[in-house]
Amino acid sequence: MNTHEQDLQLSVEIARRVAAAGGRAMYVGGMVRDQLMGVECKDIDIEVYGLAPRALKDVLSTLGRVTEMGASFGVYGLQHSRIDIAMPRRERCVGIRHTDFEVSVDPDMSFADASMRRDLTVNAMMRDVLTGELVDLWGGRRDLEARVIRHVSDITFPEDALRVFRAAQFAARFEGTVAPETMALCRRMDVYEISHERVFDELKKALLKAERPSVFFRVLREMDHLKEFFPEIEACAGVPQNPVYHPEGDVFEHTMLVLDCAAALRDQAKQPLAFMLAALLHDLGKAAATQVQPDGKITAYGHERAGLELCERQLRRLTNQAKLIEYVRNMTLLHMRPNVLAQAKSRKKKTRLLFDQSACPEDLILLSRADASGKRDKPYDEASEAFLRERLEDYYRVLRRPMVTGKDLIDAGLKPGPMFSEWLRRARTLHFSGIERGRALRQVLTEAKKETT
Repeated sequence: MNTHEQDLQLSVEIARRVAAAGGRAMYVGGMVRDQLMGVECKDIDIEVYGLAPRALKDVLSTLGRVTEMGASFGVYGLQHSRIDIAMPRRERCVGIRHTDFEVSVDPDMSFADASMRRDLTVNAMMRDVLTGELVDLWGGRRDLEARVIRHVSDITFPEDALRVFRAAQFAARFEGTVAPETMALCRRMDVYEISHERVFDELKKALLKAERPSVFFRVLREMDHLKEFFPEIEACAGVPQNPVYHPEGDVFEHTMLVLDCAAALRDQAKQPLAFMLAALLHDLGKAAATQVQPDGKITAYGHERAGLELCERQLRRLTNQAKLIEYVRNMTLLHMRPNVLAQAKSRKKKTRLLFDQSACPEDLILLSRADASGKRDKPYDEASEAFLRERLEDYYRVLRRPMVTGKDLIDAGLKPGPMFSEWLRRARTLHFSGIERGRALRQVLTEAKKETT
């Protein structure tokens, strides 16, 4: 029995003991929604009605060591499980930050009052742990079946501005549409004060869980809420592309198509989140590099290098993860080259050097596939990927051969200094050109001697 199954059994035992003490335990939130969708939910959230905090804690203590998030929040856990056990509570917004809420626990609160604080109807359903009775006071099941994202309350929904991004994220994950009244409410909400960490969390869910992550950005654009956290992406809208190569439309449209193509490949990626971010940001440089020539031809020469600063600016607005940022910069710089080399059937030296520059060659091949697939002119040429994967095997074979190292250079009499890294790079280039280690070392030493005399 796995951990989740054990927690499910434990949740039933909790409900039995709560009932014996005069209370009622209800599954709430995502678990109810996912059960109706036939999807396994790893998070088990229970809300307990009819027991005072002390009484609930006494019941839970009969099952193990109780952990407490805080008496005022009325949220408990058991140290040996991942179940969250909460009491019905009221929340009143007293400030602009997501932590600025006054919370008061009320075990006698009605289901209607308790569920009103939920964000969306699909998340506001409850199910009795023991009987399985579904309590759906806001039409959540109807909206779930219709794939409609609708807010519960005009009063409570705007109290947490992150719900704008949650609505977009759920629309992407469920391939749904946002109800017109919810869309209108979201447009009026001020999201500037949300922490970047919370927005990044919603972005990650859209990128990693949705089959069509593009819906997240299309919804935010319709809500006029790309500008606060995704201005570089918004700037791609209206940037023209050469219709000969990009009949799908502007850079924003191309980016959305590439993103959805990448979603179909992300399970193959070595670094799925970073890969999806690279797919999202790879063409930001076109907003700076695109020009319409006198003859009407549209070009974006050098957009991959122009996009490096824009990629970093966009990512640093959301995260400080240096390795992730460097991965995306690297992929942005190199994203054009795999398909160019494949179409030209370039020599092995060029593909070896390309893969050696890549932060993740396997993911670079996937990105090149997504980029070439994000068009509406013709299907992807499978021969290109076959060529690249064959060349990747060649790269790894050559990589395993003995190569000139920094120690070799020092043992040969070269001293570390400003030129040392350049000598090493030269040795590596010679290696991938097919020159064996001894000859490569002699050539580097000869070149180094000329440069230092």
